[in-house]
Amino acid sequence: MNELRLKVRPRPKPRMTKADAWKKRPVVLKYWAYKDEVLRQAKGYKLPDKIEIVFHLKMPKSWSKKKKAEMFGKPHQQRPDVDNLEKSIMDIFLGEDCRVWWSLTIKYWSDEDLVIINEG
Repeated sequence: MNELRLKVRPRPKPRMTKADAWKKRPVVLKYWAYKDEVLRQAKGYKLPDKIEIVFHLKMPKSWSKKKKAEMFGKPHQQRPDVDNLEKSIMDIFLGEDCRVWWSLTIKYWSDEDLVIINEG
């Protein structure tokens, strides 16, 4: 199985406008930095047309040790939405994401930020 592990904080793709080319909103700058880091770590990786994506989202520092232990590995049911995270990965790797015919995307609480992409 062809697995890609990216040690990067997952970011959803923001809705962009023409003004983002010159206005430089913080959310767009963070997304572009995320995109650059994903491509740097991927080093020419080709996204398959059947994929599984697992997002591990780091728990907040403000949580107690007890809450972190309780939530580790549990489904992440907050923003960012799973479909927006998936869309960001597809947009980074593909000009046209219509090529992907099957996808499974999951997001979990973790002690580190990580994106794992597998051929489905």
